[in-house]
Amino acid sequence: MMKTRIAVVAVALSFVAAAACFAANPHMGTWKLNEAKSKLAPGMGKNSTVVYSEQKDKVKITVDGVDKDGKPTHSVWVGKFDGKAYPVKGNLPYNSVAYKVVNDRTNDITAMKDGKIGWSGRITVSADGKSRTVTINGTDANGKKFKGTAVYDKA
Repeated sequence: MMKTRIAVVAVALSFVAAAACFAANPHMGTWKLNEAKSKLAPGMGKNSTVVYSEQKDKVKITVDGVDKDGKPTHSVWVGKFDGKAYPVKGNLPYNSVAYKVVNDRTNDITAMKDGKIGWSGRITVSADGKSRTVTINGTDANGKKFKGTAVYDKA
C-alpha cells in the first residue's frame, strides 16, 4: 500500500513539474502596434501585427507590416529562443534572426543579413501581459545609424 502511494505521488509531482515547464510564455499571442505610444525610427518600416505561436519545441513568429516606402511586408521565422540565428522567410532587408531569453518576459533579438548584424534590440512583455515594448538599434543599408521603440498591445 505504501509503495502505491509513493508511486502515485511521484507521478503526480512529475505532471506538476511538466506543467510548470510548459507554463504559458507571455510572448505568445497576437500583438498589434500602438503607434501613439511608439517612437519609430524615421525612414524605417513598421510591423503592424506580430503573432507568436508554439510549434512543438520551437516558436513561430509571423510579422505583417509595411516597409519604408509603404509597401506590404510579410515574414515568418521558426526557431528557438537559444541565441542562435534561424532563417526568416519573407520580403525583409534581413534573412536570419536570433532570439535569446533574458528572463521570463524579456528576449534579446538580433537581425542579420548574410551573417552581418543589421540591428539588435530587446523585447519586453509588461508584468500584466497586456503590452510589449521593442527597442532596437542598428545601421541601415546606407550606413546610417537608427534607433526606435515600438509598443504593442495584446490583441
